[in-house]
Amino acid sequence: MIKAINLSKSYGEQLLFTDGNFVVNPGERIGLVGRNGHGKTTLLRLITGQESPNAGEITIPKNYSLGYLEQHLSFSRPTLLEEACLGLSSAHKYESWRVEKILFGLGFTKEDLGRPPELFSGGFQVRLNLAKVLAAEPNLLLLDEPTNYLDITSIRWLIRFLQEWNNELILITHDRNFMDSVITHTLGIHRQKMRKIAGGTAKYYEQIAKEEEIYEKTRINEEKKRKETEAFIERFRYKATLSSRVQSRVKMLEKRGKMEKLAEIEDLEFSFPEEPVPAKIIMQVQEIAFSYESKEPFLIDHLNLIVEKNDRIGIIGKNGKGKSTLLKLLAGKLDPQEGFITTHPSLKTGYFGQTNIERLDPDKTVLEEIMTTTPNCTQQQARNISGALMFSGDLALKKIRVLSGGEKSRVLLGKILVTPSNLLLLDEPTNHLDMESSDSLMEAIDAYNGGVIIVTHNEMYLHALVNKLVIFDQERILVFNGTYQQFLDKIGWEADRESAKEDLRGKTTTTNKTDPGLIDRKAFRKERAKIITRKSRVLTPLEQRISEVENIILQLEEELENNNQDLIQASTKGDGELIARLAKRNSEISMEVEELYTELTGLTEKYEQATQHFEEELNRLGTG
Repeated sequence: MIKAINLSKSYGEQLLFTDGNFVVNPGERIGLVGRNGHGKTTLLRLITGQESPNAGEITIPKNYSLGYLEQHLSFSRPTLLEEACLGLSSAHKYESWRVEKILFGLGFTKEDLGRPPELFSGGFQVRLNLAKVLAAEPNLLLLDEPTNYLDITSIRWLIRFLQEWNNELILITHDRNFMDSVITHTLGIHRQKMRKIAGGTAKYYEQIAKEEEIYEKTRINEEKKRKETEAFIERFRYKATLSSRVQSRVKMLEKRGKMEKLAEIEDLEFSFPEEPVPAKIIMQVQEIAFSYESKEPFLIDHLNLIVEKNDRIGIIGKNGKGKSTLLKLLAGKLDPQEGFITTHPSLKTGYFGQTNIERLDPDKTVLEEIMTTTPNCTQQQARNISGALMFSGDLALKKIRVLSGGEKSRVLLGKILVTPSNLLLLDEPTNHLDMESSDSLMEAIDAYNGGVIIVTHNEMYLHALVNKLVIFDQERILVFNGTYQQFLDKIGWEADRESAKEDLRGKTTTTNKTDPGLIDRKAFRKERAKIITRKSRVLTPLEQRISEVENIILQLEEELENNNQDLIQASTKGDGELIARLAKRNSEISMEVEELYTELTGLTEKYEQATQHFEEELNRLGTG
């Protein structure tokens, strides 16, 4: 169990969070949420000891291991497999099959196992680091945006892997679908405070919104009462007959204090400017082929695609197979070696490319970079766009070189907003955005009255937006006319089909060399571990609350006993005021204790029923 106690962290005048308290209980998988720059990654670095808090502490049990996904790339072994096996614990150091299973899940092939790590792309090198962390099976796994370097099939594999994770997990990701598929609890950093709840991100944000709505209604009501009181004081301040009442109200105002209005939190809030298109078909792709080597085999081979004016087309598949290349071809950034791309004469595109971030001028300000998009862009228009993208006021004068990845992504979006378009071409636009900004972007795409072609591994986007797919899978490109869910139902991913076959083989194989009894015992142990994990998740919070209630009752009963002693003394002295105060407090204590005993009874019954339920599950499972 990890505990954060009164945790505070700031950099100079920038306060990230203060008085942060939370506990990571056994088996909990926690999603860490909050706006970019509010301290999520910093909190992980505090847990790992890479940074120190300004105040408070994090307590970690002795011999409790941490696994943190590093972006730093440094390798010491000659092959991929040997490097990945460095992650194995001493208890499993000879079990390379564990590592192979993880590497294959993350998109590596058998041929890759013997290749030097340095020969892989940066994204695949980060995947190698992820494999090492997963293979280590730490007590607490810390993952910061693991999906940024994964393709959709690897993300789907990682979801299944983490759903089976029996230790603790803290996860940061902008992908709400990924997070909610994995976590049991949400920990948020909001307005420099921390809050942890059981459940997913939707429940957390609903609770925050409800509390802030109640706070604002209460503040407005209090402000109204304050003004009425101040008016009374001002009106009767100099009337001697009412001086005591005036003074009473002055003291009341001082005692009550003033509820401050909550500071406005900026949100990404914009819409893509639109250019009308009269025709139904805005682009036609005919038999296009492309290869960077200018020879076969083609990376994209004889693809046909029709783009209609309101299409939402998702380009999906494994990394390195040509998704971004296809988008560049459609955007006119590359020319096909074979075939034709025909566009409507009125077509105007807005293009967001992954590599475009590198083309931003580091010496320009946000405002200047947006204005360079077109000579027609005025400073006021650039100011308006900057404000919509959370670069209001002096923030629009920040140099590109000092911006974070998420801020640079917002600048790229700003450049698309300068000129009206009728076809958006978006390559992984959610990378580096926080969860709230990703949600705002999805709303803007949904509201756009034009065509959209998007490369994404974010399944929430795919489910919510697309009506057509270009799929890179099984070394081929498939155009699928239908929603993402229809694709999953009718065809599905090759990796998912192989996984299903393996599960089926594991359940039905009786003629292979593996001892069936061994398979049964493994299955038994796995199922038993699942039941014990669920039992811990249910019973541990109940045990903690029962202990809390019992302690509160003991404290209240002790206070009651002390009050009774004080009452005897007050009666002897004839202190009527003290007697009345103690009698009132004793009445309050009696009511509190009665309510707590009622809660304790309910908790105990729940605990006993849950214990019996899990014991019955274990008994039904047998002894293995």
